[in-house]
Amino acid sequence: MSRFPMPPSVAIIGAGPAGLFAAEYLSAHGCRVEIFEQMPSVGRKLLMAGRSGLNLTHSEPLERFLTRYGAAQNWLSPALQAFPPEALRDWAEDLGQPCFSGTSGRVFPKSMKASPLLRAWLARLAEQDVAIRTRHRFTGWDGQTLCFETPEGPVTFSPDAVILAMGGASWSRLGSDGKWADLLAAETAPFAPANCGFTPDWSDDFLRRHEGNILHSVGLSFENEKTRGDLTITARGLEGSALYALSARLREAIARDGSATILLDLRPTLSEDAALKRLQAQRPRESLSNRLRKAFALDSTARELLRDATPKDATPHQLTQTLKTLPITLTGTDTLDRAISTAGGLRQDALDKHFMIRSRPGVFAAGEMLDWEAPTGGYLLQGCFSTGLAAAKGVLGWLESSVSGIR
Repeated sequence: MSRFPMPPSVAIIGAGPAGLFAAEYLSAHGCRVEIFEQMPSVGRKLLMAGRSGLNLTHSEPLERFLTRYGAAQNWLSPALQAFPPEALRDWAEDLGQPCFSGTSGRVFPKSMKASPLLRAWLARLAEQDVAIRTRHRFTGWDGQTLCFETPEGPVTFSPDAVILAMGGASWSRLGSDGKWADLLAAETAPFAPANCGFTPDWSDDFLRRHEGNILHSVGLSFENEKTRGDLTITARGLEGSALYALSARLREAIARDGSATILLDLRPTLSEDAALKRLQAQRPRESLSNRLRKAFALDSTARELLRDATPKDATPHQLTQTLKTLPITLTGTDTLDRAISTAGGLRQDALDKHFMIRSRPGVFAAGEMLDWEAPTGGYLLQGCFSTGLAAAKGVLGWLESSVSGIR
């Protein structure tokens, strides 16, 4: 039974995970929900994430999980605790998509695809009479009325409450173009690339020759923080999960100092002493390239990096020391639109604890529109789902207070 005399109308702008999840909750709690999406179809960034397996969330202990949100941890913790990783996994399984945890702790649907989950999700929303209107680009407000541009011309809508879930400012071809920031400039922190690639001070010739090559299972360290993973050399520089996890600190250091130097460990499973013994066991008459290949199974890219970072007459001790701490100076980030996610967006001080925009009563926000960032590994999607639910609960409370005359 609905808690309202008449079903209130809620407009959700943006049909990504945050918007769809908010719609599911509100429609199940007596609201008449309409979703407006500027793209021709919904969930495009979710489907893109599914190409690499759809990493929904992470199975590490919640206390550790919360720290992944950095400066936004205290802000987002209530939402994440109210809808934690276990709840997201249960939700996916309730849609008929059983999940598993990989060796790294990352949680995936067993299908390793986004499309089956999205189909089941949209079917549930249809059963709950959620209306989805695509090709509706939000252009702002006329008083309290929402304005949209569509292929058929301008459209307006006057709901009882609104949730904005229009994403960040990366992957604009999927719909997250960040243009909404012009409508809320006073409440928005500038966008910056997160989980992004970086530009090293390598020659164009080196990048051209090694583009597409991967440095497998390497370690990185910066300001006493260490990560592990693969690094891919691109035409523009370096990218990969090991680098993404350091992106916030690296971005800030480059902005502050003009560059940042990371230390690359080409063989993180070997101690320096063990590496030295391996190198000394090689025949000294062989070429340096052969000794490095045989001692450490280094490919041509890694061997060239190591040779370039050490003197021509380097001793075995110098070589193994550099093998474990090879310096790479980064001078910039890759472009904003190529970043996996973005920092910046609606500031915490612009919203109340229920994610309502203080300057616009009845208008809430969720997902990557908010000014937070987290590494890859399931933290991004979890943040979108959790804040989507928190904003939906905020809407419901705001509508109930309106009905009861408290507001």
